[in-house]
Amino acid sequence: MALSGMTGFARVEGSHGAWSWAVEARSVNGRNLETRFRGPPGFESLDRAARDGAQARFQRGQLTVNLQAKRVEAQGAVQINVELLERYLKAGAPYVATGMVAKPTLDGLLALRGVVDARDEEDAAEDRAAVEAAMAATIGQALDGLKAARLEEGAALGPILTGAVDRIEALTQLASREAAGQPAVLKDRYARKLTELIGEAASEERIIQEAAAMAVKADVREELDRLTSHVAAARALLAVDAAAGRRLDFLSQEFMREANTLCSKSALTALTTHGLDLKATIEQFREQVQNVE
Repeated sequence: MALSGMTGFARVEGSHGAWSWAVEARSVNGRNLETRFRGPPGFESLDRAARDGAQARFQRGQLTVNLQAKRVEAQGAVQINVELLERYLKAGAPYVATGMVAKPTLDGLLALRGVVDARDEEDAAEDRAAVEAAMAATIGQALDGLKAARLEEGAALGPILTGAVDRIEALTQLASREAAGQPAVLKDRYARKLTELIGEAASEERIIQEAAAMAVKADVREELDRLTSHVAAARALLAVDAAAGRRLDFLSQEFMREANTLCSKSALTALTTHGLDLKATIEQFREQVQNVE
């Protein structure tokens, strides 16, 4: 399976009988799957086709499916309301006779409200069902196009995320090398401080005991081991799972937790620097993960 993003757009057109339409499907980032359908009056039943189609193809994202449809005109019957027209003529006759207004024209009379009754020809039940089935198929095609667009985004995100994971691994290795020298530095630092306070009376045994206690508190091997484990987990998710967004987001939180602890335990400037670089890289990783389904 390929990595999938959550942003995309697709448009598909279709027609059947007297009807023609266009379906636009678009999506943006979202924590869950939310689908909104917008269509012309009378086609509300297609909302189910849009929602079912989205659930079959996606797990996350805010989706909008927009259906625009029109029927070929000149299909309906036109009737003239002669009775109403004569009432208009009778009501206006005194004003025409006195010259207050000009004689009415045909186009002016036909424009009066209610004179012309244009009724659209209604689809037969079977024809309407066929049109809705064809529209539902077009919705499915648009969602397929949207899925392809999201996979393209995922293909572009893959190298970016992989690069961030590689950087996290490299910084973890640098931090591990620096951390190996931390106990000796702590011992030397404590010895100098103790000597300053109590002079030559400081025994080597006491220095070793206190330095060992400090080294235990400052030990970052667990954090480094967990960072290494998280790197392996991230690579596995990026390699095989199309809908890895939720787990990658959780993993980025775990990455940051270990990096924070590493910085708090650090007694070396170089180790702290690597920890801060780790945090910056993890934050960049987390930001890009928000685009993954």
